[in-house]
Amino acid sequence: MIRLLLAEDQHVVRAALATLLGLEPDLQVVAEAATGEEAVARALVELPDVAVMDIDMPVLDGLSASELLREKLPDCRILLLTGHGKPGHLKRALSAGVTGFLLKTAPPDRLAAAIRDVAQGRRVLDPELAVAAWDLADNPLTPRETDVLRLAAAGADAAEIASTLFLSAGTVRNHLTAIVAKLGARNRTDAVRMATESGWL
Repeated sequence: MIRLLLAEDQHVVRAALATLLGLEPDLQVVAEAATGEEAVARALVELPDVAVMDIDMPVLDGLSASELLREKLPDCRILLLTGHGKPGHLKRALSAGVTGFLLKTAPPDRLAAAIRDVAQGRRVLDPELAVAAWDLADNPLTPRETDVLRLAAAGADAAEIASTLFLSAGTVRNHLTAIVAKLGARNRTDAVRMATESGWL
């Protein structure tokens, strides 16, 4: 029996997935969560074999939760589900040690098969995402530039970003100028849009 944790912020979707997976004779949903933070906490209690997680969740997204889970519970395999395949997300997921990455549009039998493969240590990648990631250029931003842009995307101004990252406001403005130039963006808002669409934020 493969013990599953199911993390999905939309209750109706989570309930439907739990019902479908519960019909499989070798799969058992032992825990459910609505946020990434809750998923990590429940996993540490229930010790599932596989965590099936939505990538877009409040409080802590599926990618960040996966990174935490890999650190705290390395024996738990992780299968990420996404409604929109961003190649940048796939690359980040692979570097976080996620075992599987599947589009939510996959049929139920494909999901069940993916869970079984992941449980046995085999890597599962949605073919469409794999092709897109192959063609995607690597993130041109440095980790510090990414931090700056992420805060800017959340609405922080240069002074707030500087305070959060322990930088001077001038350094933050230099980073933002460099980010816009590297991405070939029109302005900071355009840079945020481009980086978000590429899955870098």
